[in-house]
Amino acid sequence: MSESATTSSSTSRRPLNPVVLLVGVLLIQLGFTASYVGAFHSPKPHEVPVVVVPPPGAPSELAREITRTLNGLDGKPLKATVAKDEAAGRDKLRDRTVGGVLVLGQQDDQLLVASADGSAESEAIETVVKKVAAQQQRPLKTSDVIPANSGDAHGLSPFYLAVGWVVGGYLVASLIGITGGERVSSLRRLALRLASIVVYSVLSGLGGAWIVGPWLDALDHGYWSLAAFGTLLVLAVSVFTLACEAWLGVIGIGVAIVLFVVLGNPSAGGAFPSDLLPPFFRAIGPWLPPGAGTSAIRGIVYFDSSGVRGPVLVLLAWLLVGLALLVVRSRPGRHERVDA
Repeated sequence: MSESATTSSSTSRRPLNPVVLLVGVLLIQLGFTASYVGAFHSPKPHEVPVVVVPPPGAPSELAREITRTLNGLDGKPLKATVAKDEAAGRDKLRDRTVGGVLVLGQQDDQLLVASADGSAESEAIETVVKKVAAQQQRPLKTSDVIPANSGDAHGLSPFYLAVGWVVGGYLVASLIGITGGERVSSLRRLALRLASIVVYSVLSGLGGAWIVGPWLDALDHGYWSLAAFGTLLVLAVSVFTLACEAWLGVIGIGVAIVLFVVLGNPSAGGAFPSDLLPPFFRAIGPWLPPGAGTSAIRGIVYFDSSGVRGPVLVLLAWLLVGLALLVVRSRPGRHERVDA
């Protein structure tokens, strides 16, 4: 090995200045506080989709009038449209395209919600619709037609399961980087590292699905689908974190934490569904692993896998980008020394 190569190699492994690391940790901590408080300090519904169903056998003029009233509310909390009948409205609720169905009756109106997709959103819809019904002196009752399981308080177990899988993904990648070196100097070593990540991801998917299902009976449906999705979620997060470490060193761990924790968790639609979050978090949530994971888990357990395809594609994108970055970084010629 030449002297210049040795110098370059040792320089690449030089530890970061402790002051730089402390400043980085401080910034992540402050960002964590700003992100969570910014997302959750004042949740308000914004254009939550609902449909209005006219009374059976009656013209739809009343439904259109109430739709205009709902859409004209200050702050635009709801985005209402008219459905032809109750069956069509229920279908939209089951496929997760709306958060509520207002069924108009000859005497009493009925609001159908699905708290399994987020109790905070169902409660927000109910609050807004009840206020309008009271103003128009129309009796209203609410029916939760797709509730969360009795062991899934407020429908939060999918969020906690997604967060657990995400945390496992970036922690195992961080551990591998710290113990084995952040940068992988050959495709052979990369293949071995990825093989260990795959094994870990499978065990994590199986274990997480078992904890929330057979053990705690929080999510009692779709064990194998949950396990498969959990495997993909852990794999995507861990591979992308490895890629961050390969290109940025220990700073890559901080980048992963910012993406998956500081930004990912508050925008995931856990404590408050995305329609109740500020615009920034509402926009980024579906594209980050915690949000994609939470949505897909709810779809698998409560909605016959409705709405799962999008989150799966999102995670595949994170996985493929991570793999591409790792392969490019691990090619011979990218390093001063190629391991045998």
